[in-house]
Amino acid sequence: MSVNLNSATFNGIDGVIVQVEVDISRGLPSFTIVGLATTAVKEAKERVRSAIVNSGFEFPMGRIVINLSPADIKKEGALLDLSMAVGLLLESGQISLEDIGEHIILGELSLDGTIKSINGVLAIVLEGKNLGYTKFIVPEDNKFEGAFVNETEVFPFNSLKEVIHYLKYKDIHPFKTEIKMPDKEEVLDFSDIIGQEATLRALEISASGNHNIALYGPPGCGKTMIAKRFSSILPDLSYDEALEVTKIYSVAGLLAKEGIINKRPIRSPHHSSSIISLIGGGTRLMPGEITLAHRGVLFLDEFLEFDKKFLENLRQPLEDKKINITRIFGKVIYPCDFILLTSFNPCPCGNYGDKDKKCICTELERNRYISKLSGPLKERIDMFIGMNKVEAHKLVESKGTIDSKIIKEKVIKARKIQKDRFKGESFYYNSNMDLKAINKYCVLSKEAKKEIKKYIKYFDLSARSYHRVLKIARTIADLREVELISSEDLMEAIKYRTGLDNKVL
Repeated sequence: MSVNLNSATFNGIDGVIVQVEVDISRGLPSFTIVGLATTAVKEAKERVRSAIVNSGFEFPMGRIVINLSPADIKKEGALLDLSMAVGLLLESGQISLEDIGEHIILGELSLDGTIKSINGVLAIVLEGKNLGYTKFIVPEDNKFEGAFVNETEVFPFNSLKEVIHYLKYKDIHPFKTEIKMPDKEEVLDFSDIIGQEATLRALEISASGNHNIALYGPPGCGKTMIAKRFSSILPDLSYDEALEVTKIYSVAGLLAKEGIINKRPIRSPHHSSSIISLIGGGTRLMPGEITLAHRGVLFLDEFLEFDKKFLENLRQPLEDKKINITRIFGKVIYPCDFILLTSFNPCPCGNYGDKDKKCICTELERNRYISKLSGPLKERIDMFIGMNKVEAHKLVESKGTIDSKIIKEKVIKARKIQKDRFKGESFYYNSNMDLKAINKYCVLSKEAKKEIKKYIKYFDLSARSYHRVLKIARTIADLREVELISSEDLMEAIKYRTGLDNKVL
């Protein structure tokens, strides 16, 4: 009679519970693993064999077959090692345990029987909890990650011997810890910025309504310096959001030993990065930069230097807030709900519009350069902010602008207004409103209704541009904590939709 244990793997960022069925029968000694196992899983045979022997047990002789079900789901990584070793010891009669089916057993084994840390523990614990499992055996290094999920019992161990001892005697209490968010490393602040008040105002609106934003101007005007401080005005992650982001980093293997993520991720890949590293994929279908920026910011400096294929691949994720990756190896869906923050020069030499330096680019060169920002991609960027260099006397005489803490408080208030307004909706921010929601929530004052017709005619607004203006205006009104959108709100919103050539986008 075979032995059944519970372990797990993951697909994308979702855990998948796996039944490990172990059978030992008479015959020539052999060890076979079936159930759509990858090479890493099949190599577990040698790890498990050595770990069992070096832990003081006997490796069973006979025809060994381990079945991993469901058989149609690809099994990744070495996290099934520990469950296989325990199953072999049970099936060979070297240990006798009860209630083994209550536990989900996770861990990679070393040859000496020690248990190594694994990726994806948080995703697995969440999925196990959803399916009714509450007890999890995990590597010692993954204990904080596992304990982050409420109403579960996590038992961390360093070796196979310790696991067997616990399963025999049940004399160890589950690991409990007070979940403390790590101290934030806020060293960059908007108070460092001299001048550029209009840009900081635009970033305040972007953070409040989750609007994608592009900064453009000559080199040295402060685009990158300002962008790096954008995170200082973003609200902290809620518990549910922290759980979601931490799960992504856990699966990607980027989570520190005690690193529960509580601040919004800011990802800033270099423009020479490969498309796979940016979008995600590869043989293991790993998440890319756009997924690692989920619930945070994707900052693309030198935006127009990125491969045009990558820029066009951004269109669907920006619209759907998720990325579908389909390869011959399988299919995964990753979340990617982020604020896109970009910066770029207005021309190849960078001096177009600079008061002090002459642009040496021809009109053809400039148009070719700007054309990398295609029309469909422009549609998905809500705000365009032109910047100029700060004048010398301001650099010397002026003090920094407003503190990030003050702006952050306003952003938090505006986001709370949106949260209350969109209760019951499928979205949370003004930037995500569809046409029906725009008509319902973007209510204009009497004066604004009179003026809007003039604005549409004067600026030649298309229907698409008009709706984007309304979304931005709704956020501006929320920052003022008023219900009705005024004509001043609309005028400011139109200013942010005025693009690279003073045309409304």
